[in-house]
Amino acid sequence: MTTNAKEHYTADELKILDLLSQNFPTIAAAATEIVNLEAVLNLPKGTEHFLTDLHGEFAAFQHVLKNASGVIRQKVDEIFGNTLREAEKRELCSLIYYPEEKLELVKRQEEDLDDWYRITLNQLIEVCRSVSTKYTRSKVNKELPEDFSYIIQELLHESGSRDMLNKQDYFNAILRSIISVDRADEFIAAISHVIQLLTIDRLHIIGDIFDRGPGPHIILDTLMRYHKFDIQWGNHDILWMGAAAGNEASIANVLRISARYANLDVLENGYGINLLPLARFAMETYGEDPCERFYPRMLQNARLSERDARLTAQIHKAIAVMQFKLEGQLIKRHPEYRMEGRLLLDKMDLGSGTVEVDGVRYALDDRFFPTVDPADPYRLTPDEAEVMQQLRGAFRNSEKLQKHIRLLYSKGSLYLVLNSNLLYHASIPMTEAGAFKPVEVCGEVLAGREMLDRVDRVARKAYFGRKGSETRQQALDYMWYLWCGPDSPLFDKDKMAVFESYFVDDKRARSERKGAYYRHMEEPATCAMILDAFGLDPTSAHIISGHIPVKQGKGESPIKAGGRLLMIDGGFSKAYQSETGIAGYTLIYNSHGLQLVQHQPFESRRRAIEEGRDILSTKFVVEATASRLTVRDTTVGKELQSQIDDLRRLLAAYRSGVVKERK
Repeated sequence: MTTNAKEHYTADELKILDLLSQNFPTIAAAATEIVNLEAVLNLPKGTEHFLTDLHGEFAAFQHVLKNASGVIRQKVDEIFGNTLREAEKRELCSLIYYPEEKLELVKRQEEDLDDWYRITLNQLIEVCRSVSTKYTRSKVNKELPEDFSYIIQELLHESGSRDMLNKQDYFNAILRSIISVDRADEFIAAISHVIQLLTIDRLHIIGDIFDRGPGPHIILDTLMRYHKFDIQWGNHDILWMGAAAGNEASIANVLRISARYANLDVLENGYGINLLPLARFAMETYGEDPCERFYPRMLQNARLSERDARLTAQIHKAIAVMQFKLEGQLIKRHPEYRMEGRLLLDKMDLGSGTVEVDGVRYALDDRFFPTVDPADPYRLTPDEAEVMQQLRGAFRNSEKLQKHIRLLYSKGSLYLVLNSNLLYHASIPMTEAGAFKPVEVCGEVLAGREMLDRVDRVARKAYFGRKGSETRQQALDYMWYLWCGPDSPLFDKDKMAVFESYFVDDKRARSERKGAYYRHMEEPATCAMILDAFGLDPTSAHIISGHIPVKQGKGESPIKAGGRLLMIDGGFSKAYQSETGIAGYTLIYNSHGLQLVQHQPFESRRRAIEEGRDILSTKFVVEATASRLTVRDTTVGKELQSQIDDLRRLLAAYRSGVVKERK
C-alpha cells in the first residue's frame, strides 16, 4: 500500500515533505500548526502606515511615529469617551508619546504621586489592551520588554477576562507593588513604547529620507531601532547611496545640497566627515568673490552668523563648480547616457559673459570661475582633485554613514509589491504614447518592471560588487545617472537645471520638462497597465508614490486616476510647505480600508510635552472595505495559506504511510 501511495507523489514533492517533517515530526505537531495558522488567518489585518519625502525632518517624523498619525488619540477617545476631560486625554496621550520627559514634568507638579501612578497605570493598560487585540498573544509578547514581560501579559490578557472580579485584588496588588518598589516610571515608559509599537504593524517609507532637513541621520537611527519597516529608495536616497559607495559626482551633489540648505552639520557632526580641507580651499579660492547666489536658504532656521553664512556660500560655490566638472567627466565617459546637453562649462564665453544652453545663448549672472580652464574646462585643478580625494575617503570611511547606507540596502528596494499595493517613489519611464519606454541600463535595454528590477540589481552591485571590477565601476557611475538622468525612474525629467539656477537669470533656461509618465499617470488605463505588469488586480489594487509635492492649498488632490494612484508627498519638508499648504500626509491601511491623514506643521517637542500639543491632523476615508479585512486578505496571508496547504499534504502523507512520523 505504501509503495502504491508513493507513486502519487513526485520526487520533488517527497523531498519537500521530508524536509517539512523535520519541523513537524508527528501528526499531532502538523495538525496543531494547521489549527494555529488557520486562527491567525482570521485575525484583523495589521495596520500599515505610509510616509514619503521626509527630507530630514526628524522631529515631525518621530512625533508621527509616536502618535501613530493620530491613531493613538483616536483610541484614547474611543476608550474613555466622556469619562475623561479633554485636557486629561491630552495629558495621557502626551505621556504615551514622550513618557520619560512627561514623567519628569508630572513629578514636579503632582502632589499625590502614588494616586496619579495608580490611575495612570490603569489607563495605560486599557489603551495597551485595545491596540493589542488584533494580534496573537505570541506576537504581542515578542514586543514586550524583558523586565516587564510577565507582568504586562498578566495585566493585558487576564485582567480583561470574565473572571476579572475574582482577580481584582490580584491585579491591584500588582499595580501597588510596581509603585511601592519604585518601578512605576520604568513600567510607564515600557508600556507606552509597547502601545506605540502595536499601533503600527508595519511602516513604509516611500523614499527621500535625505537632504534639506536637519536630521536624516536621526531618522535613520530611529528606523534602526524600529520593529518592522521597509524603504523604497528615492532620488535623494540613491544620491547618498552613490556617495557612500565612492561616486565623486554624487559626493559633490550631497555637499552642494547640504550647503544650499545650511545642513553641513549633518555631514560634520552627524557623520563625522571632515570638511576642513574643502572649507580651506573655498576660502582661498573664492575669498574675493561675493558668492551672492550661493548664500544658504532658510537662514532663519539654520541660525547661522553672517561669518558662517559667508563661509557656507564659498563652500557652496566651490563644490558646485567641482560638481559640474565631475559630472562632465561622467557624461563624456558614458555617451549612452545621452546627456551632452548638460555639458555647459565648455559653452561659457566669459569674455562676453554668456553661456549657450540648448542652442540658445543667455547672459551669465556670474563670471568668476578661477578654477575653470577654457582649454580643458572639466579637468579638476590639483587642489580640487586633492580635496575630492580627501572627501571620498571621508565618505567611504564614515562608520555611521556606511551603517545607515547598509540599512537602506537591507531594508530597501526600488519598489515593493505588498497587500495589493505597488509602492515606488517616483515613476516608471514611458513613451509619449503611454507605453513602457525601453531604457538602456548598464548594457541592457529593458522596459517596465524588468527595467526596475535591473536598476535595483545595478544599485546593489555599485555598493557590494567586487572592488576594482569594470562592472562595479559601471554600476557606480550609473548611481549618479539615477539621481539626474532623463530616463531614471527616480528623476524622469529632461534635465536637472542646476547650473542654470545658479548662473542664468532667464527662467526659460531653467525649465525642466517632466517625462511622459507624468502626463499619463492620472489616466485609469495607464494605472491599470502598470498594476497588471506587477501582477496586481487593476480594478482593486493601488499605486502609492511620492516625489511630486501635492499642492493641497491650491486644490490639488493626492487621489488620482479614480483612486488607483495615491501620491502622498504633502510637504513633510519645510522647504515645500509653502507650496503644499500642509505639512505632509500619512496613508493608513487597516482592516477597515484606506484612510489619508493630512498634517499641519509640528510645533515642537517641548510644546508637545509641556502643553500636550499634538500635530493637528485631518483624516478622511479614501476607500472603505465592504467587510473587515483579515490576515487572510494580505500577502502574508497568502504565504500562510501556502504553508497550511503544505502541512495538509504532510498530514495526508503521514496518514497514508508515505512519510513516517519521527517519534
